[in-house]
Amino acid sequence: MSGNEKNTEQLILDAARNVFIEKGFDGARMQEIADTAGINKALLHYYYRSKDQLFESVFRESLSTFFPRIFEVMSFPIELSEKIKLFIDSYIDIILQNPHIPAFILHELNRNPARITDILPFTEKTMSGLLSSLSQEIKTAGFIEISPEQLVTNMISLCIFPFIARPIIQPIFLGNDADRFDEFIQNRKTEVTQFILNALTKK
Repeated sequence: MSGNEKNTEQLILDAARNVFIEKGFDGARMQEIADTAGINKALLHYYYRSKDQLFESVFRESLSTFFPRIFEVMSFPIELSEKIKLFIDSYIDIILQNPHIPAFILHELNRNPARITDILPFTEKTMSGLLSSLSQEIKTAGFIEISPEQLVTNMISLCIFPFIARPIIQPIFLGNDADRFDEFIQNRKTEVTQFILNALTKK
């Protein structure tokens, strides 16, 4: 694929992402995506023959921004407490760079969960190995007994929720100040890390 073709395809994906986020899958139209990308509909269909095919490409791109980081950070040869801190810092930074993705993924999870399962960028076998290793690390660290599935879910949830709930958090707690929200999110790195470690520590 030539450089121009790659640029055109990325232009289409960026436009489609914006339209899907705004309208959802059902409300999005190929003509609107073509107009947003600044190309004609025939060229759009040259790259993507259907809305389903285009949506799958956009969604794969969104998922690949988040999930590989789980495996990367959790495989680092460092103490679990440091791994948790690094995971939370990295995940919040990823969401800051892509603030639209959590709500986008959540919307589509509710709308069509079967589609998500089919295009997840990892297998049950891969996840099983990660969870098994994490379970051993929890024991080695002397933390309270907790399933690795619950630990990972807790960390991801605490990182993502403020972005999904921003329309509530920002006006109610932060005077509808965007700068204060950014500061609030940066502080979440420390707060969430400490919260998780406190919850894991045997009293």
